[in-house]
Amino acid sequence: MFVEFLEKDHQFMLAAIDEAKKAEAIGEVPIGAVIVYNDEIIARAHNLRETSQNAITHAELMAIQDACKVIGSWRLEETTLYVTLEPCPMCAGAILQSRIPRVVYGARDIKAGCVHSLYNMLNDSRFNHECEVTEGVLAEECGQMLSDFFRALRERNKAKKLALRNKNEE
Repeated sequence: MFVEFLEKDHQFMLAAIDEAKKAEAIGEVPIGAVIVYNDEIIARAHNLRETSQNAITHAELMAIQDACKVIGSWRLEETTLYVTLEPCPMCAGAILQSRIPRVVYGARDIKAGCVHSLYNMLNDSRFNHECEVTEGVLAEECGQMLSDFFRALRERNKAKKLALRNKNEE
């Protein structure tokens, strides 16, 4: 039973990683999410914050919105959210509000994570809902994708600054 559970977590996290790759392909921070109901993916999303210039177009929020349409309710009580990066406070709040009972994530987010890193929102008994949380599923792959993205971004920004400096010196 536990091995089957772990295999499903890997399978669905791979689908979230595929979404993260879609984000990366368009210059977005590579974060992806899927929501599963009855062992089927009912919603998929990836970050679109840069593309949309909208602060709330995080993968988790867009997946939640789509899953609510599929289920026909704001209560996603029998679902699992898989996301490549530990949810931020905004996304953790949406997870609580939508009553998602289980969250599985890949890499920790030491700067904004509110499931384990900075705060434990999903298991704070002061809220009216708590989640079962599984962390670290394909964490290395999820974390490496983010590290590679930000390293390449820093290199591009450094090259742009150097080119601008050289142009100004001419």
